[in-house]
Amino acid sequence: MVELQPERLDSIFHALSDRTRRAMLRSLADGERSIGELATPFAMSFAGASKHVKVLEEAGLVHREVRGRRHVCRLDAAQLAEAEAWLRYYERFWTGRLDTLEALLRAEDERQES
Repeated sequence: MVELQPERLDSIFHALSDRTRRAMLRSLADGERSIGELATPFAMSFAGASKHVKVLEEAGLVHREVRGRRHVCRLDAAQLAEAEAWLRYYERFWTGRLDTLEALLRAEDERQES
């Protein structure tokens, strides 16, 4: 299994555990957004959105740049690759389980057709 820094992985999954932050990341996948733009779909304040962005920044998922009075954010997908690598390790387990389930369901269908 790929060895990752446990604290960094904890930080990434903590950031991804919140639906608002996941939606913000999805929005940032389409390009840079100001914190105000990230806040708009949730009808939240700048301060509320900024707290979410701070969690994303601490996880290394977002980079914030101050341009005058605007705080502009962009996605840093490299950390998502670390989380994906961790999840990929378990892919073989789930693929095997799903293959077993498929075989059982096919056998049951064959018994019912007989």
